[in-house]
Amino acid sequence: MITDSSKTKSILIKYKTDKPVRKTPYQVKGVIMKQFSKEEIVPMLNGQYRKKFLYPRIQVKVFNEEIFLIGLNQGVDPILKLQGRIKELNFGDITFQIQESEIQEEAELFHLTSTLYKYRFVSNWVALNHSTKNKYHSSNDNDRLQFLNKLLGENIVFIAREMGFEFEKNIFSKIKISSLTPSILDHKGWGAFDGEFYTNLILPNYIGIGNGITSGHGAILGEFSDENFDFHSEEFEALIKDAEISKAITDENNLTSSLTELEVEKVPKPIISKHRKKKKKRFKSKNPKSKTFSENRLNSNHNNKNKKTINPKSKMKKDNQGSINYNSEEYHKKQHTIK
Repeated sequence: MITDSSKTKSILIKYKTDKPVRKTPYQVKGVIMKQFSKEEIVPMLNGQYRKKFLYPRIQVKVFNEEIFLIGLNQGVDPILKLQGRIKELNFGDITFQIQESEIQEEAELFHLTSTLYKYRFVSNWVALNHSTKNKYHSSNDNDRLQFLNKLLGENIVFIAREMGFEFEKNIFSKIKISSLTPSILDHKGWGAFDGEFYTNLILPNYIGIGNGITSGHGAILGEFSDENFDFHSEEFEALIKDAEISKAITDENNLTSSLTELEVEKVPKPIISKHRKKKKKRFKSKNPKSKTFSENRLNSNHNNKNKKTINPKSKMKKDNQGSINYNSEEYHKKQHTIK
């Protein structure tokens, strides 16, 4: 069940343990789901709401050997309900005692400003997936930087829209990366980058941007302390002019895109599919002597030496398996040997 969150729109809890945490976010999620199996946080972590929320409302991170829980909108209350109740995390091979927790709450998720603020990726940004990597690799250095900057801006707009933020003005972005050669993630072949970026939208710290968010990738940290994010028309007009004359830099030690104004209205809005394809049921013939369509097809294939023989048992086994929930507790156990 999803409950409406309180007026607090985001929450960040950092847990200090008695030992350094050298576990993955997936492992941490698996332990939390196991220890609090009946709590509202579980469907927020196991993928049950994946069709309802395109962007995860609860994110688990491990930075500097400490555990972070980030909750956005509907993810705030499930985290608050566990506050003070997480005393230890038992991974089977090791147990971490929670010594103290540090909590930060924000009443506003996003804030549009008239000046640029700097963010850095504290975990690599997985910008390239199967649909974007070919276009990136077929471009020259200048176009690659601009392509990444556009992807970044579209990622930011997507997240803000998912959280219900309405843009009254366009946003600006500029990205700086350490290398044009992406790090390749072995398990999927995605391309990741290290670096920083600038934008005029205030974002919650440690949220993920790009692909692989649930694995801890793309987490950001803003490098600013000013709490007064007022909007000034004169400053915004100056941003527009700066973007018009800005150019990308492709020096070996300075790979920076131009400052770009992203027209938010032209960013495609993702659509959640509400309908799933139903599997067709197979009915056995009431006449034991009559052959079903599948049996006739099997015999036909058996007589044709150029075609592979169908094994009905193996096919039924595949059909009965159903889809795998890669965020489920059982899957976590298989992947990370959680006992």
